[in-house]
Amino acid sequence: MIRQLIQNCRIPGSHGLHNIVLHGTTIEQILPSSDGGGSSISDMTGMIHGELEENHGQYGFIFDAKGGLVLPGLIEPHIHLEKALLLDRMPGDAASLQEAISMTAALKAGFTEHDMIQRSIEVIRKLSRYGVTRLRCHVEVDPMLGLRAMNSALTVKEKMEHMMEIQIVVFPQEGIISAPGTADLMEEAVRMGADVIGGITYVDPILDDHLNFAFELAARYNRPLDFHADFSLNPDDEAILHIANKTLAYGFQGRVSAGHVTSLAAMPREKVKLCARKIAEADLHLMTLPATDLYLNGRADNDNTRRGITPVGLLREEGVNVIYGTNNIQNAFTPFGNGNPFDIAWLLAHAAYMGSEEDADTLVEMATLGAARALGIDNYGLRAGAQADLVIFPVQSRRELIIERPRPVGVWKEGRLLTTRVEDGECYEISYR
Repeated sequence: MIRQLIQNCRIPGSHGLHNIVLHGTTIEQILPSSDGGGSSISDMTGMIHGELEENHGQYGFIFDAKGGLVLPGLIEPHIHLEKALLLDRMPGDAASLQEAISMTAALKAGFTEHDMIQRSIEVIRKLSRYGVTRLRCHVEVDPMLGLRAMNSALTVKEKMEHMMEIQIVVFPQEGIISAPGTADLMEEAVRMGADVIGGITYVDPILDDHLNFAFELAARYNRPLDFHADFSLNPDDEAILHIANKTLAYGFQGRVSAGHVTSLAAMPREKVKLCARKIAEADLHLMTLPATDLYLNGRADNDNTRRGITPVGLLREEGVNVIYGTNNIQNAFTPFGNGNPFDIAWLLAHAAYMGSEEDADTLVEMATLGAARALGIDNYGLRAGAQADLVIFPVQSRRELIIERPRPVGVWKEGRLLTTRVEDGECYEISYR
């Protein structure tokens, strides 16, 4: 196995520059750099030495980060791959959540496995270029799609494993009870290899039936759960409390996530606190999806339009692990997006009043350690023994990273350099296949 040296990088929370030694797929050592902190990152592009030659002593490959900020590989915790990049097929713009669902449902009839694979791979390449090395995708099953999306996701997971570690959520977008046959399809998807049981609280007429099925399936196959929940501005929508109670009843603390949960934004502060304490008791992970939540919420308000971002600060104060995700890219739910997680962080910073230096640190933590916790990833982080998923940015601080949102100068997946910026400033993907 090749031993690599990444030299002269900045580690969040540490002073001066550091060197990171990789051995095969693992971080072997992190040491202070002999260059003490004097390297400049002006016009930084990263420098590669050696090209796997044997004349560099103990290292077969050396990369000079030139003072750039190193992070563990970024994690995208909530994305829909097979529904991405559909703008050119849409008959118009969605004016509500229900319109987005209906518009996409009409397009799904024409989805082929080849089509879904190609669009999914295009999105994964975008994410990788911005430093994402792991993701969780929600894959739809229903009587119309059958298992075509599941088949395509499994193909993509295998084909792109050198670039992206993928968790697959089996997701009943059209409901379980409302779409007869979906329950059997979900169980078959789990047998095929789905990693996570999904759910959606605002489609089926009886919430308890939906939750009972999802939790029973998760218990039977020992899978975590990830719900789309309370995507509204109705303060009476409290499915998240039902999810919390089910989580406690099944002993699934720490293994259940929920995305959106925007109804909390419409509740009185004291009620939100009570909800937050129950969510924290169940150790649920909440995923705010600001690009979609801002775009679709509040459209029925004629005056004092509400925007529908779950109250991130209050939830975190009560001990809830809140992270953020992209959700959709260029479709009826979210007509924008290019795969840069820190574009989402920048948007959330404005919407959730997260403008301080400490908030910038939190926003970076949400895309790294917080997301790893939500997805149950253990072999992660900037530490000896962790998997060598790393990304280096041409900035000196986390606050500068949120302000500038640059492309990385280097992305490593399991010790392999996937993407680098060289002297002309362009990004290049290094082909291993």
